[in-house]
Amino acid sequence: MHETVAPPTPGPTLWSAIRELPLRIEAVALEPLERETPFFLRRTTVVRLSGDGHEGVGEDVTYDPEAHPALQAWDALPDLRGSWTIEGFAGALADADLFPEPPEHAVYRSYRNWAFESAAVDLALRQAGRGLAELVERTLRPMTFVSSRAVGDPPDPAVIADLRRRSPGLRMKLDLGQQWDAASIAAVAATGAVATVDLKGWYRGTPVDTPVEPGIYRLLLEGLPDALFEDPGVTDETQALLLGHARRLTWDVPLQTAADLDLLPFPPVIVNVKPSRVGSLRELSAVYALCGERGIGVYSGGQTELGPGRGQAQLLAALFHPDGPNDLAPTVFNDVALPDRLPASPLRLTPDATGFRLAGD
Repeated sequence: MHETVAPPTPGPTLWSAIRELPLRIEAVALEPLERETPFFLRRTTVVRLSGDGHEGVGEDVTYDPEAHPALQAWDALPDLRGSWTIEGFAGALADADLFPEPPEHAVYRSYRNWAFESAAVDLALRQAGRGLAELVERTLRPMTFVSSRAVGDPPDPAVIADLRRRSPGLRMKLDLGQQWDAASIAAVAATGAVATVDLKGWYRGTPVDTPVEPGIYRLLLEGLPDALFEDPGVTDETQALLLGHARRLTWDVPLQTAADLDLLPFPPVIVNVKPSRVGSLRELSAVYALCGERGIGVYSGGQTELGPGRGQAQLLAALFHPDGPNDLAPTVFNDVALPDRLPASPLRLTPDATGFRLAGD
């Protein structure tokens, strides 16, 4: 699978294409979204910026459920109204504090910043009568996706088979759980569905913290020879083992800036670039550009978005890295009850004629 992960497609950088777009903001509105998923109640906030008869949208994917009503009730949100360029707006946003109280995790600042920048770009493009694909001079291609819907701990091959019945050819991104062993790894390998295993070795102080166990790592690396392994924990006990499989390792949590590419435990061959984790269009553009220069393969992941944020991440993937194992399945894959037929990969996207969003968002 990893041999098909290509660097970002060549062409003008994202930032150079959008930085000088004029932007007029007359009003800011915040819309709460809430939906049950199979394992938790997800809350997000849609940011709506309006001006000159147009509206731009973005989505704050902060995971703290109480951070959203706090934002929506806050009466001291920085005043973002006025005439800007995208570059000027992004600079002002970077100097503003968008949280009424300090967030639980620093990365939440990136998530919220991304929501406002996304809305600004959507609005500026609509005011200019332009679409993102036109501006970055790239063709919107069908986007390959995988599903990270939970399938049990240890993974249940019958659940995977049922998902593949609903979405023929579907491949999976699986999160390492507490109950995996040699037998369960062999069973999931026999499905032929595993594209990526998220080892979650870099999370600290979250509900998804996962122990770093060299024995399980060895079983996984040997038992799933075609899979990518995301965010392994690098310790004295795992370093030598991981070094022997360095071309199959990929990174997500420790990657927020282009400079982080030089701080990873091993020189990266493949990375998971989440726009909301990076947090700004300027920095996302820099990550894409450096990955292109170095030939580093890129794919992307989602954040259990409920609104336009999922489509915006899909659009970026379809423009810059459509062929990787993008963990950006349509939001229906996160519903509690699934329909009998699910979309199949690759996914053909239909963007609005102008702006930075899918049609209907």
